[in-house]
Amino acid sequence: MIINTASHCGYTHQFEGLEALHQQYKSQGLVVVGFASNDFNQEAKTEEAAAKVCRENFGVSFTMIAPSYVKGDRANPVFREINKQTEEPDWNFNKYLINPQGEVVEHFSSRVEPSSAQMNSAIESLL
Repeated sequence: MIINTASHCGYTHQFEGLEALHQQYKSQGLVVVGFASNDFNQEAKTEEAAAKVCRENFGVSFTMIAPSYVKGDRANPVFREINKQTEEPDWNFNKYLINPQGEVVEHFSSRVEPSSAQMNSAIESLL
């Protein structure tokens, strides 16, 4: 699962739910990766400050990637591929469930909580 994140967004509470998914499903093969981005002007000014929010405030232990672009021509290579397969993120905390072949099988908007039955069902069907 790939998520575009920002440490000063109204959806930062979702880090807790994403960490819970990571803990619940990692032994079954789910990999959670957060891509910090300031595309929506809500990321910390430094990589260290962003990491502090994730780790200290929300206990994030899943992989977090240093801030990069997730939309437009400057998007990082991972999001360039995601954006080819589905719509590019319109806000922080879009969640993309990717199969082992690198295909986006489900896209969840910012409004879909990690604890939702919809998300858990999609993850379980993929594992």
